[in-house]
Amino acid sequence: MTIDITVTINGRLYRASVEPRLLLSDFLRDTLGLTGTHVGCEHGVCGACTVIIDGDSVRSCLTLAVRADGATITTVEGLGTPEQLNALQHQFRECHGLQCGFCTPGMLMTGMDLLKKYPLATDDQIREGLSGNLCRCTGYQNIVAAIRAAAALRNETTP
Repeated sequence: MTIDITVTINGRLYRASVEPRLLLSDFLRDTLGLTGTHVGCEHGVCGACTVIIDGDSVRSCLTLAVRADGATITTVEGLGTPEQLNALQHQFRECHGLQCGFCTPGMLMTGMDLLKKYPLATDDQIREGLSGNLCRCTGYQNIVAAIRAAAALRNETTP
């Protein structure tokens, strides 16, 4: 048995028939070829699979694709392009906020959610917001610096 779903991902409408047990992470990666969403722990602990669904960061490895029916989803592919990075991606590059890159898509998506919702006035606030995302390489310092820089830019452009 399959269930028909319709989702808007990165501004593009998709219609598909999916198995009821198919995870959103597998739908994104295997069905649609959007491999920027990484699958790490498959238990919602590491945050590598984080996407934005209807304005909120969500673990796609814990979300069934059928639950996303009718939703608007943003994946890391929807943030910018190599030629034109968005502000947070640019700051990750400038601040050296990545090493192996495995956690980076989830960090970027969580960072986007944090920048949209919170003032992020201190590094402690940024660290608290990132507490659900794991990185084995960086020690988080440069990731925090990148989000801090993006927050500063956001604050400069917000009246």
